[in-house]
Amino acid sequence: MKQNKYDDPHFFAAYKQMPRSIHGLEGAGEWHVLQALLPDLQNKRVLDLGCGFGWHCRYVREQQASSVIGIDISERMLQRARELTDDPSISYINMAIEDIDFPDSSFDAVISSLAFHYIESFESICRKVYDCLAENGSFVFSVEHPIFTSRDEQDWHYDDQGNRLHWAVDNYQAEGVRKTSFLTKDVIKYHRTISTYFNDLIRAGFSIKAVKEPGPSAEMLQHIPEMKDESRRPMFLIVSAEKKQHVF
Repeated sequence: MKQNKYDDPHFFAAYKQMPRSIHGLEGAGEWHVLQALLPDLQNKRVLDLGCGFGWHCRYVREQQASSVIGIDISERMLQRARELTDDPSISYINMAIEDIDFPDSSFDAVISSLAFHYIESFESICRKVYDCLAENGSFVFSVEHPIFTSRDEQDWHYDDQGNRLHWAVDNYQAEGVRKTSFLTKDVIKYHRTISTYFNDLIRAGFSIKAVKEPGPSAEMLQHIPEMKDESRRPMFLIVSAEKKQHVF
């Protein structure tokens, strides 16, 4: 099922108020880790899956990528991306990630930020990304950590005074749909285990280069006191993979 909550006016209005929507990449708690995993982008052809407001697309061009295509299911997100973008080398396409169908070797790098936990089949995305990448191409992406997605109730357990006691993990091995709340009710996400993420990549032909489970940066901890609890459990999983060069 392809859910498009971002075109819901109430959801979109709430999303626009989030720090990452207002401040861009600097407002995204995981950006400092994702940024460090990106390959050299100079003269590279880049695809951004779930590009949102286009922050990563514009960053990639700042790194002198030759061209960037951003894909997103939400026309509201893309409308804002186009408003923020003044660069003929960046193209935005209104399309579900599941529907991508680019010719083989179309890109040198594929990136994605916090989108794949909305996709039912990660395995099929891995195959499509592998095919559209050139030899030795990079695939770098972030998702909500499986510890975060395992329960429908993606929240802390609290005591009677509202203090955060712990983060519960349950039904971890039961992969599939989670109906949760994020800005609004009835948001559909898909939980999968860490091993599924890795094995889907490996079966598609990727070599895994790095895996990160970032906490907040020292700067965020210093300036945003409530971020200290984000060090108690991982919220994000970030992976860097590479299309293997065929050896004959």
